[in-house]
Parts: sequence; structure tokens; C-alpha cells
Amino acid sequence: MDRHIPFKTLHNFRDLGGYRTGTGHRVRPGRLFRSDSLGKLTAGSPDWDRFLALGIGTVIDLRHPFEIEARGRVPRHDSFAYQNLSIEHRPYNQAALTPDLDPGPYLSARYMEVAEDGVKEIAAALRLVAESEEGLVFHCASGKDRTGQLAALVLALLGVPDETIIEDFSLTELATRALLDDWRARNDGRSPSWPAFGRAPEAAMRLFLAALRERHGSVEAYVTHALGLNAAELSTALRSGLLEPLPTTWPEPVYRRAAPADAAALVRLRDTAALWQLARGIRQWLPGEKTEAHFLDRMREGEVWLAHTGAALTGGYELWWDDPAAWGPRPPEAGYIHRLMTAPHTAPPGAGRRLLAHAESRVTAAGRPYARLDCLSSNPRLRTYYESAGYTVVGEQRAKDGGTGSPYAVTLLEKRLP
Repeated sequence: MDRHIPFKTLHNFRDLGGYRTGTGHRVRPGRLFRSDSLGKLTAGSPDWDRFLALGIGTVIDLRHPFEIEARGRVPRHDSFAYQNLSIEHRPYNQAALTPDLDPGPYLSARYMEVAEDGVKEIAAALRLVAESEEGLVFHCASGKDRTGQLAALVLALLGVPDETIIEDFSLTELATRALLDDWRARNDGRSPSWPAFGRAPEAAMRLFLAALRERHGSVEAYVTHALGLNAAELSTALRSGLLEPLPTTWPEPVYRRAAPADAAALVRLRDTAALWQLARGIRQWLPGEKTEAHFLDRMREGEVWLAHTGAALTGGYELWWDDPAAWGPRPPEAGYIHRLMTAPHTAPPGAGRRLLAHAESRVTAAGRPYARLDCLSSNPRLRTYYESAGYTVVGEQRAKDGGTGSPYAVTLLEKRLP
């Protein structure tokens, strides 16, 4: 599942459903959304029809009144109530910032200003989310900073772990290019002076959550003492309306070989998985490293497979028939599994292991007795995962050239197939 719901004019509209808590529940899909400015919607357009079809009953606009006057608001409609709650009291122009500013520390400091200045508006927004019995969407301009702060508070009160909150914040990275294109279109083709404009580095949310807890003790203490709300009652109301038990049954996955038209979806799946890793301190992949051209090459030279669960894309992998960069010259005795990917939070339990088994079946069908793969030597968690699936460490390549220009060390693993 791609959290970004596709619109022509909106680039960062996302469903917060599917995020898991530690209590055997998940956020109910289709109830809570976050977005970039809904002022870009036009009544009567296909985007407008798609928006209305979501069943949203409340829109919370977190922007300044001067932004609304300049850029417009969501068109009026009888199906939803509109509230403008400007949580930021000290406006600043990110596009005009100087290149030397590190976005993580800088943005987290601005978020702390908002947390202290906008207590009245933040409290009102949290009450609206807790009281809503229909779909609700909140948004700012890019759907990143103010929207990301409110999302973080709501998810924390729902019991969603920090790493998932950080990951959710960083998913704006998938919309950065489109947001930047919009800015350039409004500014005669110029580029912002700040290279981090439109970016959502995981460090910004990680530092903000740490600073909030350092100052207040906990998110709940902030809600109680700074916002003047009963955190326990608010959390109970949020969980009652927005959580549901985790599914106990899932449709069987359906596998199909990828076609050229799937290349964009594969890039997005990999970048989403990379952001999941970064939010957890794992630097195995970075967003943007693999383009559509990479996946098209792999389709021509080997196999690329996709897994769907119901209508949702939930995973994929590449299968190579040789891998000299990691394994050197070898006889045709193995299949080499690469980029085993699952969709975070929406893939069924065990989806990765099933993808691995499917890849192994393809190797067996080709008459080769070994499945091989590699992982970064600095990623013991992934090595343990593969060992638990029956793979054995058979060596290490200390300077693999993966095409990035910077050789890296990988652990080589192998499995003898039946």
C-alpha cells in the first residue's frame, strides 16, 4: 500500500491508517489523513471528486490566515466542517534560508517553538481529532512541518512507537520533488536558496521528540501541563475512535513477474522501505539510489517479481543469474536474490519470508542448486534474519562495487536448495 493517495494537484495527501501500536491494534484506515494545502483543489475537478469520495467530515487547516488569503482554502462543501487553527506563531521562510543550516537541528528547534507558542490551537486540533466520528484531514502548506507535528502528537497518544512516527514524518521525502516543482512554478523557475527546502530528514522529528520529552518529561505531560488537557482521557478517546484490532487473516499473496510499466512502483516501494530503515537507524539503503532504469535493466537481465495482497502491492524482489561484484566469477549454479522488499505496515506478517521462498522456487525451477544473497556487513539484524531462513554465512566481500562509486563490505550468505 502506498500511503500517498494520488491526486493531480496534491502531492503529500496520506492515509495514516495501518500504523501499529504495541497493544495488538492499528490505526483504522480511511479515518485520519494528512496533506499538503487543500487550497489547490478546485470544485468540480476529478481531484475534488476523489477528495469528496473519502468521506471526510472535518478539515483542519493549520496555516496562517495570510497564507490562506494568498493561496486559497479548500472549497466549501456541505459534507465537511472547516477549521483554521494556525499553530505556528513565528512565521519563517524556509525557501530563503542559507545553505549552511543543517535541516535536522534547525527544523526541530522551530517545531519546539510551535509546541510552546501554539498551545491553544494544538489543543483545539487534538480535541477535534478525538471527537471526530468521520474521516478527518489536517494540512498546512507542504504537509510536512506543522502537519508533521500534529501527526506526531496524535500517533504518540495512540501508542504508535517513535520509529514509526519518525518514518511517517520522513515520507514527505517521496513528495519533495513535486513540492519543489510547485515552488519553482510559482517563482519564475527559480530554486530556493535552502537546499533542504521540501525535505523531511528523519533527524528533524527524532530531535523534536527528544527535545519535547526533555522539556516536559513525556508527550502526555506536555498535553497535560502545556496544553491543559487531560492526557489520559484524550488518549482514550483517540484510541476508541481511531484504533482497531490487527487483522487475524490475510488474503493469500499473488505473485507476478514485473513489467516495464511497474518500474515507477518498484522505485517507490524501495524508497519507502529505505525510509523505514533510516527511521530505525539502519543505513542499508538510501532513497533515490535506484531509478526506473535500474529496474528495467534487471527485468532484461534477470527477473523482477511483485507480490500483491488483495489489491495492494506488498512486496517485490530481484533475481539475478550472476553477481560478479559480490561473488566473483562463478559457474551457473545459483540464483542471486537482491532487493527483497516489503511494504512497511501493510504487508501481511511473514511477507518477507514468503517472498524469499518464492525466489528460491524460481532458482530451483531454473535447475540451480543454490540461492545466494548478501547484506551489509554493518547490518547484523538482516544477517540474523537470513540465517533464520536457512542461509549460512560463507564469506565476506570487503569492497563490493555496487555502482555507487563507494565500495562497501558485504556478508555473503548461501542456501542449498532441495
